[in-house]
Amino acid sequence: MARLLPDVGGTVGRIVATAQNGLEVIRMGGLDTGTEPTPYQVVETEKMYRLRRYFPADTGEGYAHVVLVPPMMVSANVYDVGPENGAASVLYRHKVIPWVVDFGSPDHEEGGMERTLTDHVVAISRVIDLVRRVTGQDVHLGGYSQGGMFAYQTAAYRRSKGIASVITFGSPVDILAALPLGLPAQLAVPGAEFVADNVFNRLWIPSWLARAGFQLVDPVKTVRSRIDFLRKLHDRDALLPREDQRRFIEQEGWVAWSGPAVAELLRQFVVHNRMMSGGFVIDGDVVSMTEITSPILAFVGETDDIGQPLAVRGIVRAAPDAEVYESDLPVGHFGLVVGSKAGQITWPTVGEWIQWQEGNGDRPAAIDRMRPTAPSERGTGISWANRLTYGVGQVAGVGNTVSKELVGAVSGLQRTTKAVATESVRTVPRLFRLGQIEPSTRVSLGKLMSENAKRTPNEEAFLFEDRVLTHAQVNTRINNVVAGLIECGIRPGVHVGMMMDPRPSALVTVAALSRLGAVAVLLPSWDELPELLALAETKVIVTDPVHLDRAATACDRVLVLGGGSSDARAIERADGERIVDMEKIDPERVRMPSWYRPDPGLAGDLAFILFTETQGRVNRWSITNHRFAMSAFGAAAAAGLSSRDTVYCLPPLHHASGLLTTLGATAAGRSRIALSTGVDPERFSREVRRYGVTVVSYTWNMLSDILDDPKFDASQLGSVRLFMGSGLTTGLWKRIREQLPKARVLEFFATADGSAILANVEDNKIGSMGVALPETNPVRIAAYDPVTERLEIDRETGYIRETGPGEIGMMVAHAGQRFEASGLVLRDVFRPRDRWEVAGSLFRADSEGDLWFVGSAQGVVQSAAGPVFTVPMQQALSQINGVKAVGVYSVGESGQQLAVAVMQLSHGFTSLTPTQIRVALGELPAEQRPHLVRIVDEIPLSESFRPLTRSFAAKGMPKPGAKIWYRDPDGRYRRFTATAASSVDLHQIPNAIGGGTTDEDVADGDVARDDLDVIAE
Repeated sequence: MARLLPDVGGTVGRIVATAQNGLEVIRMGGLDTGTEPTPYQVVETEKMYRLRRYFPADTGEGYAHVVLVPPMMVSANVYDVGPENGAASVLYRHKVIPWVVDFGSPDHEEGGMERTLTDHVVAISRVIDLVRRVTGQDVHLGGYSQGGMFAYQTAAYRRSKGIASVITFGSPVDILAALPLGLPAQLAVPGAEFVADNVFNRLWIPSWLARAGFQLVDPVKTVRSRIDFLRKLHDRDALLPREDQRRFIEQEGWVAWSGPAVAELLRQFVVHNRMMSGGFVIDGDVVSMTEITSPILAFVGETDDIGQPLAVRGIVRAAPDAEVYESDLPVGHFGLVVGSKAGQITWPTVGEWIQWQEGNGDRPAAIDRMRPTAPSERGTGISWANRLTYGVGQVAGVGNTVSKELVGAVSGLQRTTKAVATESVRTVPRLFRLGQIEPSTRVSLGKLMSENAKRTPNEEAFLFEDRVLTHAQVNTRINNVVAGLIECGIRPGVHVGMMMDPRPSALVTVAALSRLGAVAVLLPSWDELPELLALAETKVIVTDPVHLDRAATACDRVLVLGGGSSDARAIERADGERIVDMEKIDPERVRMPSWYRPDPGLAGDLAFILFTETQGRVNRWSITNHRFAMSAFGAAAAAGLSSRDTVYCLPPLHHASGLLTTLGATAAGRSRIALSTGVDPERFSREVRRYGVTVVSYTWNMLSDILDDPKFDASQLGSVRLFMGSGLTTGLWKRIREQLPKARVLEFFATADGSAILANVEDNKIGSMGVALPETNPVRIAAYDPVTERLEIDRETGYIRETGPGEIGMMVAHAGQRFEASGLVLRDVFRPRDRWEVAGSLFRADSEGDLWFVGSAQGVVQSAAGPVFTVPMQQALSQINGVKAVGVYSVGESGQQLAVAVMQLSHGFTSLTPTQIRVALGELPAEQRPHLVRIVDEIPLSESFRPLTRSFAAKGMPKPGAKIWYRDPDGRYRRFTATAASSVDLHQIPNAIGGGTTDEDVADGDVARDDLDVIAE
């Protein structure tokens, strides 16, 4: 019976102990563990931080040194929670001196609530310099969670200078691959963008909210730990080992977040995911994770729902030049750095890693080389086994996991629908706006830039030479240039020539002329410069110092802009009258006239003048604001451009691709535009990675040298999703497909007068020009006889006959806007009272309605066997392995002309075989193959990288040689020797050889291109 009696004394003792311990917790915030913090000394104090050096009594002789960075919302004491398991103590036992950056609590620091992400990164960089000066050696840099993101960003900002290695703990890199709590990116990204722009630019996060947010990540675990604490409150000895950790997590470990820093973090690294793509901005410099070359060790929590494994492992792709290792722990986010597992595994492994990097030990057993995540891997990277192990007894947690995985599965099944919806959200508003444009609508490049500056003033607009200009800075610069132009006597409607390299000053000048209402005449560096000025009725040129001499020779009044404003830029020839240095004009002192109205341009107003060249004749191309808007909004919609894109601009502004489909589309899409100083393979790869380029613009053969370069590594261009431009050969197109399978090509075509704008949006038919962009002028193919050079009339109806599938005809564009027509306009073409503009471009339509360019009407080779179209030959020959550039020209008189194909081979190739030529041209009918094929050392290229054949055509009939072949009567190619030249009559080769070809055959092998209707020389 005695054994059955309750232990009254024990019960009373537990009640008393519970009361005593509970009172201590209420009064003191926790139990007195008797432990003392690890000794440290604050060795440097700045406005942004205090730098702690642990174990100050030790001189550190023979020790390595590590700088540890806490997250913004967590106290620096996170590296000293407990004497046994804390980072400071464990690292010291491994002969490593910890230096900890203490940012303090921003709500208690002067200016703390105004701190930005850049302030933190720059401060860490200063700390590294300080520690290196003191210790005389490179330091290791580590960070937990978002502090690890700081560590990565600092290493990239410094390009690993002075950093022996980088160590991170649960720090996500590819954030959109696996967002915290399994949130879908389709919801999180717009939400993050909204809060960054509308909440955190005004508010900040107090420490209590940061603590609550962390605890809500795993509410079941939070509630369970508190219940366990209360159940054990009577047993002081059981609670003391974890008391320091509990107090840190529940009370003492949290500090406030500054709003601007959180906003910048969300905007750059969640919305734009720029730790993966590159191109984030630190202190005005463009930075990419690809700049990191130091070894990296990333700790991965196998059950971490904040720094999820898939997101953490993104570092191996983001920093391809670094050796990346990982160490996996069966813990959650906090357990990586605090607790028994951290003391037993994490910090000893860090100590071993540092000693290994210092050459004082072996590679730690707990680390492995990190492998890139396979594209097929989805979800979070947390396995079911780990979740079940971690979640034993947490039914709610397991249920939450199941829900996430089910949501992920449904998301995978519906990804096509979501993609369509996303693109609709992007493109529909632009196309709707395009459809609402009337002749009296105010629309211009200058107005687009103004709208962007008002909407996102602090977003980046231009990237150039690793520097950044925001929309607000660009807008201010545009207004300053407008003031300078007015001071120089420029008024609305004046035609102003522009001859400038594609630098920020050039883009600003174009926008300034638009804002003023003047007409920008974009001049190429042709020998016919005086003729161009006369055609455009231009008497003044704005130029940069590089083109000053050429501009001054051709024009009596030159305004010099750009190239900096320092004394080193002095323009000695500037006299204030004939040559004016606009950088010397103070815009603040310019009195703006009463007539000045910013962005006065209407849709029907002339905005730009470009030039094209056909058959050696220079043509003027006048572009109204409406046609500019059609191209800009249409291209932006077709490319799906948004503020998350960075567009790499390679084409010159005097080319339609540079002005319309790059600058115009970027402004319409509010994307960043990255400018370069030229086309160089090494610079291309470096800048694409550094700027985080997502869209690359091109013209003609611009990408040839880049793809041919032996050092070109396509795997390092993972951020590029699109190549956008015009003039791409079929051969280059296929090579892009092969080397960058994740990127697609968006090929544009615009007629010489701008009446039609086509785009191959789907990228499913290599070489096709696609169809007319939505909300641009509809196009049709009219039957055309290239011999008589007349449109064919349907005798039954009396109207022009429309071609059938596969039939070559003249493309005509609907002339809906009367003020727009700048070319030949025909009425009553297909039905009564219709109006169609003729631009002179020949096309054929396939059975699905996609258009294929075959050349210009003026460029048709009039041979004895009938008309020969040049573009299909060029595209076919460009597919031969080793061919760098191709051109086709004609020799002889009309009716007896011969088609001559000229090719330049890539480096390392010396010649071709007749079989290669015949196979490449095999899908063309024999009469549509060149009469002669020759190899030359070099084909001249224009500024837009278009192959020029005028010099070859001027020399007439090619001479026989070892690298020239002729087409024989059987359709084969044979060496064009002196004997063959004297015995073979190339004009009399039958045209029935080789048979015909189906529409499918042609669609597969006959490709064409020319956005300016100037392919035939």
